[in-house]
Amino acid sequence: MRLVISFAALFLSVSFVQLGSGALGPLDALSGMAAGFSTTQIGLLGSAHFAGFFVGCWLAPRMLGSVGHIRAFAAFAAVGAIGAIAHPLLVDPLAWSALRVMTGFAVAGAYTVIEVWINAKVTNATRGRVLGAYRVVDLGASLVSQAMIGFLQPASYVSYNIVAILCCMCLIPLTLTRLPQPETPAAPRLRPMAAIRLSPLAVAGVMIAGFTNPSFRMVGPVYAAEIGLTPGQIGIFLGASILGGALSQIPVGWIADKMDRRVVLIGVSALALAVCTMLTWYAPRGTDAYLAALVFGFVTLPLYSLSTAHANDFAQPHEMTELNASLLFLYGIGAIVAPLMASALIAGLGSSALFGMIGAAHGVLILFGLWRMTRRPGPRPRTAYSYVPRTSAMIGRLMRRRRADGG
Repeated sequence: MRLVISFAALFLSVSFVQLGSGALGPLDALSGMAAGFSTTQIGLLGSAHFAGFFVGCWLAPRMLGSVGHIRAFAAFAAVGAIGAIAHPLLVDPLAWSALRVMTGFAVAGAYTVIEVWINAKVTNATRGRVLGAYRVVDLGASLVSQAMIGFLQPASYVSYNIVAILCCMCLIPLTLTRLPQPETPAAPRLRPMAAIRLSPLAVAGVMIAGFTNPSFRMVGPVYAAEIGLTPGQIGIFLGASILGGALSQIPVGWIADKMDRRVVLIGVSALALAVCTMLTWYAPRGTDAYLAALVFGFVTLPLYSLSTAHANDFAQPHEMTELNASLLFLYGIGAIVAPLMASALIAGLGSSALFGMIGAAHGVLILFGLWRMTRRPGPRPRTAYSYVPRTSAMIGRLMRRRRADGG
C-alpha cells in the first residue's frame, strides 16, 4: 500500500487524463449527431483522434528531452484543454477533426510522460504491483468516463467545459509532486518491417485490434442511438464493453499461458466473429444491448495483448521496447482507418454494418492464423501473458523487465 501511495500523484494524473479523453469521444459522436453531422463525418472525428495519437506517440519522447517532463506535460494538458473547449466555438466537422487531432496528440503525450516517470521509479521487485495498480486506475477511469455520458448534454458548452476542466486537473497532481524528475530515456525506434518479419500473425492481430476497438468506441454511439438507446444508456453500453474486456483478461491470460497462443488467438477471433455475426442480424434492445456489449468486449479486447505476447515470444529482451512501440504504431494505422470506414458503411448499409465490418476483419485473421500455423511451430519457451494498455510508445519500456523476468 505504501508503494502505491508513493505513486498516487502519477496515478491521479492518469485518471484525469482518462476521464477527459474517454468522455470526449462519445460526447463528440452524440454532439455531432445533434449538430446534423453525417455518419461519415462523425467517423472522421474518430480517425482524426488516432491520427493525433499516432503523431503524439512519435513526437512526445523527443519533446521530453527538449523541455523536461513537467513542462512537456503542461503543454500536452493545455493542448488537450484547448482542443476540448474550442468545440462549441467551431461547430464544423472539419474544424472538430482538427481539434480531435490536437486532443489525440495531447493524450499520447500525457501518457508518455507518466509512463516514463513510472518506469524510472519502479524496480524489478515492485514492477508487477505498480503495473497492476496502473491498469486498475486506467480501466476504472475509462469505465467512469463512459458513465459520464449520462449527464454530459450533447452539443453543450457546459459539457465541453467539464471535459476541459478534467484536462486541466491532470496538471495539479503531477506539477505538485515532490518526486524528482527522471532522466529522459532515448525514444524507441519504430521498425514496423522488423516486427512484420518477426511475427506476421502478431502484426495482423494488432492491426485487427486497431480495426475493432476504436471503431466500436468512436462509432458505437451512432449504432447505439440508432437502436434506440438514450445518451445515458449509451454510456452504460460503452462501459459494458470495457468491463467485458477487463473481465476477460484473467481467463484468456491463463489459457494463453497454457496453450499455443496462435490457437488461443484464432479461438478468440472465432468467438468475435460469432458475436459480430449475431449482432449483424439481430439488433439488441434494452438490457440485451448491455449484455451484447459486455460479450463483445470480452471476446475482442484481449486481442491486442494476445498479439503482443505472441510477438514477444520471438523477441530477445533487448528487442521488446522497440517491438512494442512498432506494434503500437501498426495498431494506430488500423485505428485511423477503422472509424471512417465503419461510419461510411453505417451510412450506406445501416447500423449493423459496424459489426459486419468487424466480423469480416476477424474472419480474415482466422484464415491467416490457420495458414501461419502451417509455416512454423509455436515458440518455446513463452513469455508470461500480460494485459498491455494501448497508451504510449513507452509502455513497452515499462513492461520490458517484467516480461524478461518471466512475469
